Amino acid sequence: MNLYLDDNSAKTSLANQLRRAGHQVTLPADLGLAGASDPRHLAACATHRLVLLTRDHDDFLDLHDLIQATRGSHAGILVVCADNDPARDMKDRDMVRAIANLEASRVPIENDFNILNHWR
Repeated sequence: MNLYLDDNSAKTSLANQLRRAGHQVTLPADLGLAGASDPRHLAACATHRLVLLTRDHDDFLDLHDLIQATRGSHAGILVVCADNDPARDMKDRDMVRAIANLEASRVPIENDFNILNHWR
């Protein structure tokens, strides 16, 4: 999968684990978007056909809904929600496993909004 980790997900350790799992990973700095607004991140993902991985559930749900309402498209949005319990919050390895589970399910990712916590 061609993934884009937005600013709040762009950890080197996560990017490395995703690459080891066979994914292509793009970071905001790679596209000159470090610190950019959420709409700019999603626009870059749409342009480059990158699946966005984020922790900003509400912001990107609103953007996803707007794109769907205007019959636009995006490569997909994957969201990690915080459980507010360090013992239950998803670690990097949990995210990598959840993405593998999502891919194995063959659930459509393009133009969809998937919460990775459901795919642990």
